[in-house]
Order: sequence, then C-alpha cells, then structure tokens
Amino acid sequence: MSEQHLRTAERQPEQRPAPQHVDAGDAGYSKALKSRHVNMIAIGGAIGTGLFLGAGGRLAGAGPSLAVAYAVCGVFAFLVVRALGELVLHRPSSGAFVSYAREFLGEKGAFVAGWMYFLNWATTGIADITAVATYTHYWGMFSDIPQWVIALIALAVVLSVNLISVKIFGELEFWFAIVKVGALVVFMLIGIFLLVTQHPVAGHSPGPSLITDNGGIFPTGTLAMLLVVQGVVFAYASVELVGVTAGETAEPEKVMPKAINSIMWRVGVFYVGSVVLLTMLLPWNAYSADESPFVTVLSNVGVPAAGGVMNLVVLTAAMSSLNSGLYSTGRILRSMAMSGSAPRFTGVMSRSHVPYGGILLTSGVCVLGVGLNYVVPSEAFEIVLNFAAIGILSTWAMIMLCHLLFWRKAKAGQLVRPGYRLPGSPWTEIVTLVFLAMVLVLMWADGGAGRTTILSLPLIVAALVGGWFLVRGRVGTVRDAAERANAAGTHHTDNT
Repeated sequence: MSEQHLRTAERQPEQRPAPQHVDAGDAGYSKALKSRHVNMIAIGGAIGTGLFLGAGGRLAGAGPSLAVAYAVCGVFAFLVVRALGELVLHRPSSGAFVSYAREFLGEKGAFVAGWMYFLNWATTGIADITAVATYTHYWGMFSDIPQWVIALIALAVVLSVNLISVKIFGELEFWFAIVKVGALVVFMLIGIFLLVTQHPVAGHSPGPSLITDNGGIFPTGTLAMLLVVQGVVFAYASVELVGVTAGETAEPEKVMPKAINSIMWRVGVFYVGSVVLLTMLLPWNAYSADESPFVTVLSNVGVPAAGGVMNLVVLTAAMSSLNSGLYSTGRILRSMAMSGSAPRFTGVMSRSHVPYGGILLTSGVCVLGVGLNYVVPSEAFEIVLNFAAIGILSTWAMIMLCHLLFWRKAKAGQLVRPGYRLPGSPWTEIVTLVFLAMVLVLMWADGGAGRTTILSLPLIVAALVGGWFLVRGRVGTVRDAAERANAAGTHHTDNT
C-alpha cells in the first residue's frame, strides 16, 4: 500500500493536471497585460494615498512609532499577497479570491468575499476622490471650487479612461507607478542630502536627535501606535490587486512570483524608510492630517515649487488608486454575475473586453461619495476610511481562509501545490487571521468612527444574509449554464 502511494506521489508533479474548477467569469478577457504592467501594478498597489496623505495624521498621532506599525502590517500584507500568489499559480483567475472562495468555500463564501471586496473598493474610491479634492485645494487657484465639484470631475475622468481597454489601464498604472516611485526616490534622496549636510528644515537641524529629543520612538505611548494600525492596514489595501491581474496576463506563472516577491523590500524601503526619514527631518508633531507629510517637508526647505510638485504626485497616487478600484471591482463583479450572485448587468463585457457593468456600479457608489463631500467635506475621508478597513480585513481574511483550505486539500492529496508557496502553512494563515481579528478589536478601542464602524457590522451581516436569500435561487442555475457555455467555447477561443 505504501509503495503504491509512493509511486502515485512521484507521478503527481509530472502530471500536474489542470484544476477541475472552472470559473465562467474568466472567459472573454484579452491577455493584454505584460510583465512590466504587472510589476508596476504590484509596486503601485503598495504605494497609495494611505502613505502620501494618511501618514501625516498618523505621524501626528503616533510619532516615530508609525514606522513600527508600517513594518508589522507590511509583513502581514506580504503574507496575504504571497498566499494569493500561490492560489493564482494553482489556477489563474480574474475573479481572484472570489473565484477561490467559490472553489473552496462554495457559492456562499464567494458571495460574501465578493460583496465585502466591493464594499472595500467602493468606499476606497470615495476616499480617493476626497483625496483628489483635498490635494487640488492646495493650489490657490482651485480654492474657490467646492470640494464636491472637484471630486465629481476626478471620478468622471478616471471612469472614462477605465472603460477604454485593459491595455490602456495597464499603461496608465505603469506610468502612475513610475511617477509615485520616482517621486519617493527623489524625496528620499533630498531627505538624505538634508541629513548629511545638516540643512535646517523649518528651523530644525535634521537628525536622529529630532526623535530622541521629542519623546523617543513612542512619544504618545504604545497604545497610540496600536490604534493607528487600522489606518496602516488601509495603506496596504491595494496589494491584492496584483492577483486580479492574473486572468489578463499571458504567463502568470512567470510574472506573478517576481511581482509579489518584490513587494516585501519595497514596503521596507518606501513605507518604513520614508517614515523614519520624515521623523528625522521634522519633529513628529510638526505634521498634520491636513497636509501630506512630504509636502510639509518640501515646502519648508525653501523651494516653494517643490511642495507643489509633490502635491501633484500625491494627486496622481489618488487617481491611480481610484483607477485600480474600478478595474478590480469590474472583474470581481463579473465573476459573481456569471454565477448569479451579482446583478446581471455587471457580467456584461464590451467589445474591447472590458466588464463595464461592474465598473459603472462601483462608479455609482462613488457618486454617493461626491454627495458626502458636499455634506461633510471635512469628515468625508475619515468616515469612508473606516468602512474601507472593514472591507480590507474581510478580503484578507478570506484569502487566508481559502489558502488554509487549499493547503488541507493538498495535504490530503486532492490537489498539488505549485512550487511557489506560502511558507509556514498552516500556522502562517492562523497567525494572520488572529492579527486581522486584533485589528477589529483596536478599531473598537479607538472609539469614534472606528467604534461606529464596528457597531455597523450587524447591519452589514444582515445585508449579506438578505442579499444571499434574494439570489440563492438562481445562483446554481446561472453558474451551471455559464460554465457549460464557457466549456463549449474554450476550444474555439484557444485556437483563435
């Protein structure tokens, strides 16, 4: 018996049968995303408004300990995207974790995963257009334009661009990422120059003494650092986007590992490194939530144009994030629509292979964000930030849960794990899930908007339960019909 089992095990890696699960939502996409697109999308996903805009307020609240929070959360963000990477190599899908939830948890799991991800990006989109409006008001010529008008214009521009084609999306994200990374590199070079030359910044002499003389690493206490963790998690919200691109990439097995592995050191350099640099250029209490910390430093160096240029860069980051949100939700909603758990129109695809129905639905929610900017412009960013955090936490938890079930099936011999793996399974998944649960506890402890968000969880759960009962009758029927149609057209598609 053992000899037979050994022979079977030896044959499995050679056979590597294609996964039996078929996602009807993967049909119809063009493979237009190239390696350079995916690599820069991975970079851009890890660098966004959470760093460029959110870091100012978090520095003012937690001081230099923000670097510790970025490092810890960055490790868990990497583990999540590494788990997603293994699932992608198991079976590339534009439905990403929603498709994997369907495979390992069933349609209920896919329904929850998809709609919580939609909540994540719909609210993040609101945060992004709010950020665009905030950045634009930096220039005096725009100060008289209402915040909601700028937010509406930003949404209209990004929506129009996103509907053209995935190739255009890839090119835009490529250059958006180039701008963001280039700006951070230039800023860090300037910061290092200021440190070495001891050039004063706003009357302060740069150096480690600005940390030690202003309360040390934890000037407001350890609790303050813990309480900013929820916002730091939001800063890493887009790292899972690289998994969604797998369904529109020609060679995901070659492209994905390289793109995902690069995330770790980029987090260390750009997040942790930039925060440490910021705290050595100005005292932590010199920063505020009203202005990007990078703009604060550059505006005080003596070159007025530097602040304006950096402000343009962070505006680009917000536009990039909004663009990514429309892209990913369009694909996720199409995967759900093809199984019957999302509105039918979100499964519609244009002639240029763009699932425009889902993109329009997300944009519709963002229009509500424009209204939020009209009613409470000063609080819009903070309100949606907390709801986005809930969506992110649930998405990350779903990815780790899917991977845990995937690991169990592989352990039982039902599946074969690819060579690119999440290390430390199953303990890595368990520790990450515990960390995500702790973030919820910290949101409650923070009080204010965070506690209000936690109190809204029963309403979110009730909406999910009610939504499932509305769609469950047609889920199986729609999915089976779509998969039959997909299977029938596979041979023809492969030959064309």
